[in-house]
Amino acid sequence: MQPRVGVVAGRRPLPVSDIDRAIEFYRDKVGFNLDHNTTNEHMHVAQLTPPGSGCSIVVGDLPAQSEMAPGSMRGLQLVVADARAAREELLSRGVEASEITVFDERDGGTFFGFSDPDGNTWAVQELKVRAGKPLIPAESRGRFGE
Repeated sequence: MQPRVGVVAGRRPLPVSDIDRAIEFYRDKVGFNLDHNTTNEHMHVAQLTPPGSGCSIVVGDLPAQSEMAPGSMRGLQLVVADARAAREELLSRGVEASEITVFDERDGGTFFGFSDPDGNTWAVQELKVRAGKPLIPAESRGRFGE
């Protein structure tokens, strides 16, 4: 599975109640890369990125990161080349995912969804064009720790 963050429904960090649990979920179950995890006496902030994506999520406990209630982010979107394969991979990792819905037979019209442990929701959109034309070319991915 090569998910890409396609649409972010806001400009705030992802609101979670437990940063370590969120890191474990997004890294170990969804498959995001943990780019950094900074903890000191003033803060705990982590950034996670889907492999090959140009967009990341951030979780943390700075004041700006506490403005939204945990689980209140709705409609974040991942883009995958094969929705069925991505759904099966998430299910095999213990992520509860909805059934696949085809709104339109054309590319981009197939979706399923899942939620993180706090209830933040994600839509996963199938864009087959991403299989042959990824957002970040394979030769450029090394700089992102892949």
